Amino acid sequence: MNSTIEKHIALISVHGDPAIEIGKEEAGGQNVYVRHVGEALAQQGWQVDMFTRKVSAEQQTIVQHSQNCRTIRLKAGSVEFVPRDNLFNYLPEFVENFLKFQTEEGILYHLIHTNYWLSSWVGMQLKKIQGSKQVHTYHSLGAVKYNTIKNIPLIASQRLAVEKEVLETAETIVATSPQEKQHMRSLVSTKGNIEIIPCGTDIRCFGSIDREAARLKLGIEQEAKVVLYVGRFDPRKGIETLVRAINESKLRGDHNLQLIIGGGSTPGNSDGLERDRIERIIQELGMDNLTTLPGRLSHEILPTYYAAADVCVVPSHYEPFGLVAIEAMASGTPVVASDVGGLQFTVVPEVTGLLALPEDVAAFATAIDRILENPQWRDELGKAGRNRVETKFSWDGVATQLGELYTKLLEQPVKQPALITR
Repeated sequence: MNSTIEKHIALISVHGDPAIEIGKEEAGGQNVYVRHVGEALAQQGWQVDMFTRKVSAEQQTIVQHSQNCRTIRLKAGSVEFVPRDNLFNYLPEFVENFLKFQTEEGILYHLIHTNYWLSSWVGMQLKKIQGSKQVHTYHSLGAVKYNTIKNIPLIASQRLAVEKEVLETAETIVATSPQEKQHMRSLVSTKGNIEIIPCGTDIRCFGSIDREAARLKLGIEQEAKVVLYVGRFDPRKGIETLVRAINESKLRGDHNLQLIIGGGSTPGNSDGLERDRIERIIQELGMDNLTTLPGRLSHEILPTYYAAADVCVVPSHYEPFGLVAIEAMASGTPVVASDVGGLQFTVVPEVTGLLALPEDVAAFATAIDRILENPQWRDELGKAGRNRVETKFSWDGVATQLGELYTKLLEQPVKQPALITR
């Protein structure tokens, strides 16, 4: 790289605040991805500014994570939480405030990495205005999502059009798995440049505690057979499938069987309705005595829950990547996951865990039982999972691959933007 200013990059995540506590409303895999990628890139010498939308007057406008990495919250619409499907009309103000911030700070971001379709629209405007090069990560594809839900939101046609345009105009799209790339090609567009760079996980944090110590810490009996779910309460996450699979388990009568459903935001938020529905199913099936819902699991306690489990289940109807699967594998815990999307890439059947068809209660019950009934095989799967994550999915490795991509793009000549505002 020939100058430090060129190593100054912007990561844009309009609705997924990288500085927010993970597990809060609208805080999931995307927030984790942006925050960890930003911090790892900063350690590798990049100046990283992560832009998101300010949702409360109490929030700091700038959060400094490390010397070279900060989150900047821009105003876009009223300063309050707005569900992502209602944010599109606020994006022009986000662009305006981004340009204002650049001018005030004397920075011109030559490269912008956008995350999720809302941010991709922002990136495309900046590309037109000032010629910034754009890298984009989808995190979720509208074309896939709308195939799995009954109530299609009004914003759907807008989203699909934006997702097609960014695939065809960005310098590079980062797919997190071969399956996601395949979906882009078959469902979005055959044009555009796609590179596969997976998501990562913190291999120092996950895997830092063993099963025995984790169970002591959480007050779980050593002989318990623990099945864990981690994630949001959302019908598409397939929690109902998991609950019904545990009810059908061969071990259902075993007093050692325990189901822990960890995650969710504070009561009253949008995922509260799904949590209430799941709790009703648990009661109807008489599973209260073996099921625990500890609520949102903080970043500090999460590695302990993964380590304490015999098996972690990811029953999503669709996942472009599936961060929970690699967090569990990094913790030495085998995974039973839906045979969809990126989970087909992260989980190696019969090696690091098992795959089952989404919403197939019997298949999930069988897969979970196979691991619970064979502790020696469980440990072998866990060890293989940890090895796979160390070699393929560490944040440092992901940041290195992204850094190489950014460097290659920044070395290419800049095209004149359609509009000049400077």
